[in-house]
Amino acid sequence: MKMYLSAKDTGYLHSEVRMSGAPTGAPAVEADSGTVYQTLLGFGGAFTEAAAVTFAKMGAANQGRILEMYFDREKGLGYALGRIAIASSDFAEGMYDYLDGEDPALKSFDISREERAVFPMIRAAMKKRGEPLRMLAAPWSPPAFMKDTKTRKHGGRLMPEFYCAYARYLVRYIVEARESAIPVEWLSVQNEPDAKQTWDSCLYTAGEERDFVKSALGPALRDAGLDDMKLLIHDHNRDILLERALCILGDPEAAGFIWGTAIHWYLCEEFGESTKLHEAHPDKHILFTEGCVEGGPAPGSWENGERYARNIIGDLNNWVEGWVDWNLVLDAQGGPNHAGNLCCAPILCDTETDALTINPSYHFIGHFAKHIKPGAKRIAHLSGVPALKTLTAQNPDGSIVLVALNETDMAQPFSMSIDGVRAGAELPPRSIATVSGVSRGRFS
Repeated sequence: MKMYLSAKDTGYLHSEVRMSGAPTGAPAVEADSGTVYQTLLGFGGAFTEAAAVTFAKMGAANQGRILEMYFDREKGLGYALGRIAIASSDFAEGMYDYLDGEDPALKSFDISREERAVFPMIRAAMKKRGEPLRMLAAPWSPPAFMKDTKTRKHGGRLMPEFYCAYARYLVRYIVEARESAIPVEWLSVQNEPDAKQTWDSCLYTAGEERDFVKSALGPALRDAGLDDMKLLIHDHNRDILLERALCILGDPEAAGFIWGTAIHWYLCEEFGESTKLHEAHPDKHILFTEGCVEGGPAPGSWENGERYARNIIGDLNNWVEGWVDWNLVLDAQGGPNHAGNLCCAPILCDTETDALTINPSYHFIGHFAKHIKPGAKRIAHLSGVPALKTLTAQNPDGSIVLVALNETDMAQPFSMSIDGVRAGAELPPRSIATVSGVSRGRFS
């Protein structure tokens, strides 16, 4: 059995360490591989235009290092998922769509801008991984002329007379992206449909999103032969998850086109909302599709890493099946971002000096992504250590993974029981540990 540790102010960053015995009578975390929950699809990040143009400015050696760190299945995180914006998001060098002016017939439709940086980065990532990524695509706004505000930004609404034209626009993107060897598997109706932003955004009530799906988008996907496309709704925060998703999924006609619901981490860490949604619609799926640290770059922030771990544990323990970070990389200023909405990323790139900053958040994600493989199943566990946040999963090869997060300022001794086999450990203050290598109930 192996243990990997990251601990604040110790130099340990996803470092393999010797397991120390926990004191006799230490509280236990007990895993039970006989009780199985959802199948996990894996982890990933977003190929925004900001990430792609930043990546392209780095030297060949650091480009190779970034690809290896994220996508290599042996040496890196082995990311299996990716997210891509349909036309511009705030993390683009400017606002754009794929039409030349007001063109509801889509005669001028052209996605060639994505060949500047975004599509090449995706192809390079898939080459490093050695197999296709599973891609999610999401629009931030319809073309401006289709909205009541006539602008991509400041919210606004898709006008009903353009429902069918916009559905064809999204279908056209999927078809042409796939023809360009970008394997889009999921499509979101709209990124953050309840957020009026100063950048690319579009508002839908839950009823409007439902009606667009059942009257236009769902039929357009069906008529184009895209029955394999997995349609996602909501793609927004947990605080309004039930209000919106239950309204949409409560309509059988709309629900027939929908694969599942996407969530983000902003404003709310009420992880149990996902369990409530699962209990209401157990035949539908839940993905986490965006989370990032706002407010600009924060090199070296331990707290940001803890936020990632806390959210991954909370989400996966509540029926979320896959977890996708936001920008894979950003520049030293936390951009580029055409709206000035600068953020942080697990890897920051100084494009002037060709240097990388690897933030603790990268290593925190690694405690999950490097060990919990696509196809793993979350398994049951009971924890007698309330100070720790814990997650257990069993990989397709039978190996069992325990991740434990200690956000307190005290060391936390505990014992582990996995299918009745016991071992002990102690987590230092402000640390995270992954214990792996337990195969079919026995320590290797």
